[in-house]
Amino acid sequence: MRRPSRPLVVAALALLMLTAAGLWLGQRPSPPPSRAASAVPVRVVAVVEQDVPRYLSAIGSVLSLHSVEVRPQVEGVLTQVLVKEGQWVKAGDLLASLDDRAIRANLDQARAQLGQTQAQLQVANVNLRRYQLLSTDDGVSKQTLDQQQALVNQLQATLKGNQAAIDNAAVQLSYTQIRSPVTGRVGIRNIDPGNLVRSSDTQSLFSVTQIDPIAVEFALPQQQLPVLQSLLKASIPAEVEAYMDADGERNLLAKGHLMLIDNQVSASTGTVRVKAEFDNTDGRLWPGQLVTVRLRTAVDEGALVVPPPVVQRSIDGHFVYRLDGDKVSAVPVKVVYQDSTLNIIAGVKAGDRLVLDGQSRLKPGSTVEVTPEAPAPAAMADRRSQP
Repeated sequence: MRRPSRPLVVAALALLMLTAAGLWLGQRPSPPPSRAASAVPVRVVAVVEQDVPRYLSAIGSVLSLHSVEVRPQVEGVLTQVLVKEGQWVKAGDLLASLDDRAIRANLDQARAQLGQTQAQLQVANVNLRRYQLLSTDDGVSKQTLDQQQALVNQLQATLKGNQAAIDNAAVQLSYTQIRSPVTGRVGIRNIDPGNLVRSSDTQSLFSVTQIDPIAVEFALPQQQLPVLQSLLKASIPAEVEAYMDADGERNLLAKGHLMLIDNQVSASTGTVRVKAEFDNTDGRLWPGQLVTVRLRTAVDEGALVVPPPVVQRSIDGHFVYRLDGDKVSAVPVKVVYQDSTLNIIAGVKAGDRLVLDGQSRLKPGSTVEVTPEAPAPAAMADRRSQP
């Protein structure tokens, strides 16, 4: 029997393998065509229309509107300190007293001299009237009358000097009672009772600092001068907010109003100093404290608001991807205002759905698949009260 040739065997095996592969491919279910496979997943957000306040931000330092270093005005021994460190006092309250015995003695001496001069003047006036009567019939010489008149004038001048000495001693005596010149809080005491104090001492007894109301000073670029000047001229004072950074979040400490701007621009920094005043009944602002300040400059009414990631930038300017059905189109927009939490734009309408995330894979006309929507900008704007 004749054996089949080798090429025929190889061809037969190849044919069998092709037949088996064809049967297997024919039995394998083909995947259904999916539109989603070519769609780009994106998140979208709706354009919201709302009123948006504009702010200028800066770092400010809390300052007391009135702080006094309490020092003695006369020399003496500090006999009493009548307030405690950290105590709240009112203007006119007695804070401390000095030994006043020497000054009281001087006051008594001045009063005694005044009484002596008053008695001498009384006698001189009686003699003057007598000489005036005698001079009418030449009972006394003109010279004697003139001398008596001069004596009266001299005693009257001495009387004024005695009264001035009494007033001076009384003032010196009042300095031994140290009273608060301002309503505020007493600081740390530097000198204890029993020490001799002088007006020339470099160290004060303690300080009294006004806490309520209080001020915050901060600096803004000179380019903001026109805005600041218009805010000062407004009938309603511009609102200023003070925040403190804590645990990664800002906490609102107080709300106040714009008080003044400095009368000159710093040549070295190109900034102008600004001061705002705050009610501080709860003492949340403290002198020397550093705070973040936000000054409200305007309010955009009916603004179209989106989160910052929505707005893209190209060589032709800003644009957004707007969702039209299941496709997107690039819409040019103008950024009217922006900060870290939102952008105000023009060129779209309220309610338009814009792409928030996934723009890097998009081009005009791309098919998209919308994932769960992001929070509306209004919710983000509400959080701006605690930036």
